[in-house]
Amino acid sequence: MPILVKLDDMLYARRMTLTELSERIGIALANLSILKTGKARAIRFSTLEAICEAMQCQPGDLLEFVPALEEPEEKQVEQSV
Repeated sequence: MPILVKLDDMLYARRMTLTELSERIGIALANLSILKTGKARAIRFSTLEAICEAMQCQPGDLLEFVPALEEPEEKQVEQSV
């Protein structure tokens, strides 16, 4: 997945537990855990806003775009034949 969730890094930097964040923003611990592990397929802006407010950060501090590695040209040529 090209979007990397850095919630774990922000929690560590803020010396905050996932449970504490859950209590502060009113989001279920299970849902935050799914987000933290990178298994979430989407995030509501309201959730992102609540996390940013509680952690005093920007959305870019929590999410990072990591482009997928491109295939070498040899493989692309072989596949098109």
